[in-house]
Amino acid sequence: MASIFGHGLVAYTAAKVVDSKSSKLLIFLAIGSSILPDLDVLGFSFGIDYLHPLGHRGVTHSILFAVLWSGLLTFFFGKSIKLIFAVVLFLSTVSHGVLDAMTSGGEGVGFLIPFDNSRYFFPFRGIKVSPIGIEKFFSEWGIRVILSELQYIALPCGIVLLTHYFLSKKQTAN
Repeated sequence: MASIFGHGLVAYTAAKVVDSKSSKLLIFLAIGSSILPDLDVLGFSFGIDYLHPLGHRGVTHSILFAVLWSGLLTFFFGKSIKLIFAVVLFLSTVSHGVLDAMTSGGEGVGFLIPFDNSRYFFPFRGIKVSPIGIEKFFSEWGIRVILSELQYIALPCGIVLLTHYFLSKKQTAN
């Protein structure tokens, strides 16, 4: 998995690009939604196998989960433009699996669960897989994760955010 920092940055970027005037609530929900899929690691404590549909990178990393979760949050918290709210939350949630499918470890992502239990990776797998647990994160391994996320997540997000900022400034001036 990418770290919670990488997942959160992608969600923040999606919120700002899709809805420049994103409310603090939407940004908070987007970042939370981008991290939520990793709650499935709790399954290890209950003996759920990694490759089980309820295992790590299983159903909570699926497209269906992203649709249902974003719909639920939009129903309860979406105020004015519900479609934009739902799109931001969907992109934030589904981005978790997308980033995980670009990591160097694990058993793949169950994008199509519950319809198909296959696990997938993307051809590009340059993001170093983040260790599970805080102690392991503050290690040499964790530093390698952060460096790969700076290169493959933070830099592209920064470019997207800056481009969006300058394009929106240019539109406002015209």
